[in-house]
Amino acid sequence: MTTVCGQPSKLVMRVRVPPHLSWSEPGPYVAVSACVTRRDQRWNHNIHYHRLILEAVPPGCQRVLDVGCGEGALARQLARLVPQVVGIDTDAASLDLARRQDPGGEIGFIRGDFLTHPFAPASFGMITSVAALHHMEARIAFDHMSQLLAPGGTLAIVGLARSQLPADLPWEAAAVIAHRGHRLTRTYWEQPSSTVWPPPYTYAEMRALAQHALPGVRHRRHLLWRYSLIWTKSARQ
Repeated sequence: MTTVCGQPSKLVMRVRVPPHLSWSEPGPYVAVSACVTRRDQRWNHNIHYHRLILEAVPPGCQRVLDVGCGEGALARQLARLVPQVVGIDTDAASLDLARRQDPGGEIGFIRGDFLTHPFAPASFGMITSVAALHHMEARIAFDHMSQLLAPGGTLAIVGLARSQLPADLPWEAAAVIAHRGHRLTRTYWEQPSSTVWPPPYTYAEMRALAQHALPGVRHRRHLLWRYSLIWTKSARQ
C-alpha cells in the first residue's frame, strides 16, 4: 500500500476517461487518491498540483521566481529546495498574509506587476506560476518569462482554461467525481486571492499557444480543472 501524507491509509477511486481525451494520464483510467487521515491539511485544486512544480525544480537551481505567489503557499515549499525564492503578486492583502507566514524573511515578496517589474534578464534558474497566467495576456507573459529565465532554466506553470462543450463533457464529469472523492477526506481551502472567470482560452487554445511560444514544451491536461506546462530554456539561448 502506498504511503500518503506519511500514513499508509489511502482512499482510491478509478474514474474512466475516454482514451482519446486522456492527454495527461496513461490508459483509460485515472486514479484519484486522497489521504484519509489529514483532514486538517490545506487542500484545493491548485495545491493539489504543487507537486508537479516541485518535481520540476532543476538540479542546482539557485533562484526561483513565483509569479502570482498569493499568500505564499508554493513559495514556502520552494524555499525548502532552492536558496533564493522571490514571489511577486499585485494583491496587497495576500502578500501581507505571505509575509506573516514567513517570519524569518527567507522569501522576497514583492508587490507589483510581473510584466513591468525591473527584474534583470536571465536572472532566474526557474520561474513558476500557479493559477495566475489567465490573469495576464499569455503570449506576452510567455515571452517575458523566457527573457527572465537563465539558459537551461525551467518554466513550470499550472493554469486554468475553459472547457469546450459538449466535447469536454467527459472531462467535466470525471472532474466532478474526483473532486467529491477528495472532499470526503479533505477540507477545501478557499484562497484569499482574487479570481478571474471564465479563463480567456480553452484547453485546446492554450495548448496550441504554449506550443507555439515555447518550442518543446510539455503540456498536460489534468483531472481537477487544471493543465500544466513544463519547459526548459535552451542552454544556447
